[in-house]
Amino acid sequence: MKKGFDLEMVLTHLAEGNPSAVEDLYNVYYPRLYNFSKKFLKLDEGIDDILQEVFLKIWQNRKRIKAADSFNAFIFTITRNLLLNELRNRLNDYKMKERIGKLAVSVEYSFIEQSEYRDLKEKVDLAIDELPIRQKEIFTLSRIQGYSHKEIAETLNITTKTVEFHLAKSAVILRKRLMNFELVSP
Repeated sequence: MKKGFDLEMVLTHLAEGNPSAVEDLYNVYYPRLYNFSKKFLKLDEGIDDILQEVFLKIWQNRKRIKAADSFNAFIFTITRNLLLNELRNRLNDYKMKERIGKLAVSVEYSFIEQSEYRDLKEKVDLAIDELPIRQKEIFTLSRIQGYSHKEIAETLNITTKTVEFHLAKSAVILRKRLMNFELVSP
């Protein structure tokens, strides 16, 4: 709190309708509320608008604010609720933009995208099929079926170092083959 700031006196002036009381509260609480809001939203965008609304709500409810000891909790609760509303609105806006974006994509583009994906998948599958048998088996267990190195070692009755060796060799071979397809850069 600012030196010489008497919260009870300011709240009394606020209840009497003195606008300078809101200004005093703003000067004291704004930096703390801003930092709280920034930690909450993780962005600067929109915080000033939210904090203006906080002080507007304080002005609108000035006659009901009585106790200085609960004012801190009161102002932070208002801020938190407005921040939650903002997060909900942002989430809804994002979902709506995503839905509109999907609707806006033409059928032709969607078909081209699916076709390109199928071509890419075929090339990757072909490159995997061309791996030596043991490397292909280990690569498939690891990257496609999601087995851990330990699980692969136990399944194939080999060491985890052998699994790591074969995966590293597979990565080198696949990178070279996919470079030929111009799917990876050197």
